[in-house]
Amino acid sequence: MPIWKSAVVILVAALVAPADGAAQSTAYTAEALTLSRAPGDLAGTLLLPQVTGPVPIVLLIAGSGPTDRDGNGGGRKSASLRQLAESLAVRQVATLRYDKRGVGGSISASLPERDLRFETLADDVGAWVARLASDKRFARVIVAGHSEGALLGLLALKDGRAAAYVSLAGPARPIHEVLHDQLAAQLPPALLAQADTVLVQLRAGRTVVSTPLGLDALFRQSVQPYLISWMQYAGQSELASVRVPCLIVQGSNDFQVEPREGEMLAKANPRCTLARIDGMNHVLKAAPADRTAQRPTYLTPDAPLAPGLIDAIVTFVSSLKESMQRFSRTGR
Repeated sequence: MPIWKSAVVILVAALVAPADGAAQSTAYTAEALTLSRAPGDLAGTLLLPQVTGPVPIVLLIAGSGPTDRDGNGGGRKSASLRQLAESLAVRQVATLRYDKRGVGGSISASLPERDLRFETLADDVGAWVARLASDKRFARVIVAGHSEGALLGLLALKDGRAAAYVSLAGPARPIHEVLHDQLAAQLPPALLAQADTVLVQLRAGRTVVSTPLGLDALFRQSVQPYLISWMQYAGQSELASVRVPCLIVQGSNDFQVEPREGEMLAKANPRCTLARIDGMNHVLKAAPADRTAQRPTYLTPDAPLAPGLIDAIVTFVSSLKESMQRFSRTGR
């Protein structure tokens, strides 16, 4: 059983303007938490609204690469997960977000890159879900993953402890197909062909000694076992067997995970609702369609989240309570 630790609680006051235009103050606490995961600890931040009784909690899972609890890493400084957590807290939805292994406060849980597998990170998500589900402060746990984190969250649903699932710009297809499309938009044909040859080998479970010049970082030998393990899963097929309510959130201006991915996910399971967020890019920000013009949103923590994103998530979370109340009255 993972060991749960808590640190100092800090009271935060936030100002939110409700629909009628009258400002109201909503307080929440920020609590530092760690979870024991060999060989060390994962570190996270819990934002807990100061309301009476148990509240729903959303577990936020960061995307690919060395990403921290705020959604920053690999050159990104958008702080989108921090913004998302704070925005949900003022709407009376708790959140837990955490640094991935080897990042920030989770340095002690680092593994050699050659030993890391996709399932390792999925098990980390499952450990957080199990702990949150056992905490009486929370009415229900909603797993919400961003990009790669969306697929990690799907694997963590299998123990049945989560009440619902949210995909935030999560891909439907396996990563080797998504990677091909991303590379096709950036590489000359000859280099793309070399990259595709590597992807074919990795998809077959075979590591590659010689990698294309210029793509060494993407296909370095130490990361290839992780890529091979990741390629065994696809959001669309994993989502098909999910038995809890789910929300698919997809932005119209996402050039990393195209809008059609969200549509494919929504079609995979009748329990899913698709929220199309107009003008939202991959880091959940309001952004123009042009990818070059989007660059500032990846580097600016204060760039605003896309309008409609928070409303879509809060509406979905609120619907879970209504569904549970209806079930308790009718038994179906």
